[in-house]
Amino acid sequence: MDIRHEDNGSKGRYSVIVEGHEAEVTYSRASSKLIIVDHTGVPDALRGKGVGQALAAHAVEEARKGGWKIMPLCPFFKAQALRHTDWADVVNL
Repeated sequence: MDIRHEDNGSKGRYSVIVEGHEAEVTYSRASSKLIIVDHTGVPDALRGKGVGQALAAHAVEEARKGGWKIMPLCPFFKAQALRHTDWADVVNL
């Protein structure tokens, strides 16, 4: 998957187009070391195909590389973090 990243300093998003449909994870930057994931949007046509999971995992990997933490306000992202205990190093539940 070719995941794109947009960041304007205070807000950002990871997005991907699959089968002509765009999915995204959006966040706000609370500080230089903390982002708040506030939304995961996956069109119905892509549900069950692992697209949201791939976006969430990508955000976790980017946090590891950047040395920041993630606070998940998005219910989907929070549910994924609860399932993936290996994300505990960067996700503040």
